[in-house]
Amino acid sequence: MIRNPIPWPNGAKCAVAITFDMDADSLIHVAKPDDSIDRLYPISMGRYGPQVAIPRILETYRRLGLKQSFFIPGWCLETYPNIVESILKDGHEIGHHGYIHEDPINTRGHQREWFERTLESHKRICGTLPRGYRAPVYNITDEVINLMVEHGMRYDSSMMADDIPYQLETPKGSLYEMPVHWGTDDWPPFAHYDEIGYMMPVKSPSEGLSGFWEEFEAQYASGGFFMMILHPFLTGRLARWKQVEIWIEKTMSEKNVWIATLDEISQHMDDLIEKNIWKPSIEKLPYYKNTVFNKKG
Repeated sequence: MIRNPIPWPNGAKCAVAITFDMDADSLIHVAKPDDSIDRLYPISMGRYGPQVAIPRILETYRRLGLKQSFFIPGWCLETYPNIVESILKDGHEIGHHGYIHEDPINTRGHQREWFERTLESHKRICGTLPRGYRAPVYNITDEVINLMVEHGMRYDSSMMADDIPYQLETPKGSLYEMPVHWGTDDWPPFAHYDEIGYMMPVKSPSEGLSGFWEEFEAQYASGGFFMMILHPFLTGRLARWKQVEIWIEKTMSEKNVWIATLDEISQHMDDLIEKNIWKPSIEKLPYYKNTVFNKKG
């Protein structure tokens, strides 16, 4: 059972988003700034995403007539403009994902510089400003939420307080939240990246992705929202993407789903609210105004 289910367009039983975070090689540069340019293996692993995986992913989306959401750091927009152009040419959405995948927790008090630098990259490379944001490492902060509201953004996709999209209310204004979850993120089953502190036991494509399909079936049975959070250099690899491609084709042919961008889902929520058909659940921020536990206490 899902509380406050959203009525999806045309009676669809579940909204589906197959989103990508195209971090490319920003991860090694932000993790090892002093010597990243000499670390050729992680650079090459990251470059696989835009250079090899993204064309493969776009071909699948083009063939199936899908438009989806990509989250790309500003540095990656600047470094791989031809790939960005191909994503936009096919009508996909590109969201804000930090400048060089900097962790907002590690840049507290200085996020405006990074946030607005990325907006400038979007204006220059994409020709538009992003409507949504996904925090690197999901480490969203009140500081970043306030910057999103200030710049008129529509939604965040970094938090985990519900099964379906909901609303964030802050003293500065409101946003929609498109909730993520580690259970549908490809980092736990596939990331093996010692240089940035991850040494996951890499699973086979079918085993690594099987939990995703179980998550989908539960959401579908409850009329919910299913979102995959994927990385091109991980799940864009040949055998893994083949598993996703097969699942998309089967789901489109056998299930009553609405596959949409996160901005399209936000627009649908706007429409429902305007017509007084549905109202979102609300999470009020900040959660806490003071430190909860003081070790010196």
